[in-house]
Amino acid sequence: MNVLWIINGVLLTILLAMGINELYLRIMAKRSAKTITEEEFKEGMRKAQIIDVREKDSFDAGHILGARSMPYTTIKTTLNSIRKDQPVYIYDQKKSLSIRTANQLRKNGYKDLYILKGGYEGWTGKTKKKNA
Repeated sequence: MNVLWIINGVLLTILLAMGINELYLRIMAKRSAKTITEEEFKEGMRKAQIIDVREKDSFDAGHILGARSMPYTTIKTTLNSIRKDQPVYIYDQKKSLSIRTANQLRKNGYKDLYILKGGYEGWTGKTKKKNA
């Protein structure tokens, strides 16, 4: 019976940690960028810089037409190539890397930041794949 209490305690701790992480990401997202729908994304993408923060192999496998590959792991070194005077549309597979990227950009003075709700996984618009 004692072992069950330990297992339950560990599972409860894991669930609590996951919940806290989700709450942290939501708060960071609200502070750093506006989350927009696919329709809003499509309407504004011609006037914006579209940044795909997934790793290069994921980008090459398929990305939103017109997007630039800027993996989150390199964002600190590639910040200077993003203009501050234009909106920045950010997406990844779902949303967590986009939130972290938006937070990093906000800390570096970027203001007009938008995250695609549902990420690339939920995208139904035009895409491009790199030919192997």
